[in-house]
Amino acid sequence: MDGSTAGRTRRQFLAAVGVAGLAGCGRFSERGPSLEYELDHTAEEWSRYDPEWDAPSNSPLSVSIEPEVLVENLEIPWDLAFAPTGELFVTERTGRIHRFEDGELLPVAEPDAVIDAEAMAPGPDDDPYWETWFVEGGEGGMLGVAVHPKYPEAPYLFVYFTADTDDGTVNRVVRYDVDAEDPAETGATIVDDIPANSVHNGGRIAFGPENYLWITTGDAGEGPLAQDTSSLAGSVLRVNAVGDPAPGNPDLPGDDPDPRIYTYGHRNPQCVAWLPDATPVVAEHGPDGHDEVNRLVPGANYGWPEARERAEYEASSEFHRPLANTPEPWAPSGGVFYTGDAIPEWQNRLVFGSLVAQRVNVVTLADDAADLPPVGDGERGMAFDAAWHDDAYAATAHWTLTDVLGRVRHVEQGPDGHLYAITSNRDGRPKGESFPRHRDDVLVRLTPTE
Repeated sequence: MDGSTAGRTRRQFLAAVGVAGLAGCGRFSERGPSLEYELDHTAEEWSRYDPEWDAPSNSPLSVSIEPEVLVENLEIPWDLAFAPTGELFVTERTGRIHRFEDGELLPVAEPDAVIDAEAMAPGPDDDPYWETWFVEGGEGGMLGVAVHPKYPEAPYLFVYFTADTDDGTVNRVVRYDVDAEDPAETGATIVDDIPANSVHNGGRIAFGPENYLWITTGDAGEGPLAQDTSSLAGSVLRVNAVGDPAPGNPDLPGDDPDPRIYTYGHRNPQCVAWLPDATPVVAEHGPDGHDEVNRLVPGANYGWPEARERAEYEASSEFHRPLANTPEPWAPSGGVFYTGDAIPEWQNRLVFGSLVAQRVNVVTLADDAADLPPVGDGERGMAFDAAWHDDAYAATAHWTLTDVLGRVRHVEQGPDGHLYAITSNRDGRPKGESFPRHRDDVLVRLTPTE
């Protein structure tokens, strides 16, 4: 697949291909413990659904953003997930799950199976650059979190973490009952044996517009696994609330393809989000730059480790091409396609954290490059519309809050329309001498200044 529209407009191509694997599933009752919680599996019922959405043409840098610190001294927070009730769940890579409610951080669970992981001590501000690179646990530990769409009627929380087993470490997705006296004792594994390593564990999970659970997995440091469709490594998975393959998942090549895989050939995706018309996109880490933003097409192969540069994509029609492929390292992490109104200048754009670049990235996707906002001299923006890119959209990227928060791990939209972010400055890998600070790590609300 080369992203060619063959005469169709970008929107027509999107309607015909990009959401083909999502439409027409109707209602599906999950078996097992969730049987009593019927979920609607049509995108039209999604609260953010807008098939006629428009891309903005103004610059997202026309507004100045100030982080409002809500919680200090977290230990490498990794993910945020809002419940329909407004409760916010936060994971720390060191193995804990918290609930943030009414300005207070409350413990939820600390599962025993999570590998030992540690965080650096916070600050002080004037300490020299930490040369540790990796703290105990590498990139593994307690990672993604998602809330059951029927919460609190279905009092389930889903987490992705690296676990110790007799045969080494694996990544798994586990469901917990947060109403139980001890939620950690209620763990039920719904996806297991995802390859794990000290690097490239993926780890983002989220319920999409049709109430299926999407899971991003890394290649676990072994690139060829991303091309092996019998392995869950280097993939984006799509399952129901008990871990079964979602209806409409694609047929894949290979001798024994896993039916939970939606796309493969990924290196280390840590962001999954949806455009208002339910099109899924991911941002993923590349090698020495060549980070990517990709539009997900069911069954598509995203090339890793065979393709990551222009010449490699141009040499083959087998690999789906990126919307954006960066010349320098961004290290993109978690984010959301923002539809809120607290920051109108960022509305209808992909907003995600950046680790190595220590900033927040704002990516605009438009039908035509002529409709994209200007990017200036490249210091705070970049355009992506070369012929070898996915031509379903043209893209520009802008960045803000550079070196203000440090390593931004995730940005999430709250039910109040605000954006919330967390940092990962205590993981041993900050750049320069400014981080970690005494207050790190932090949960912040991103607020426009007057």
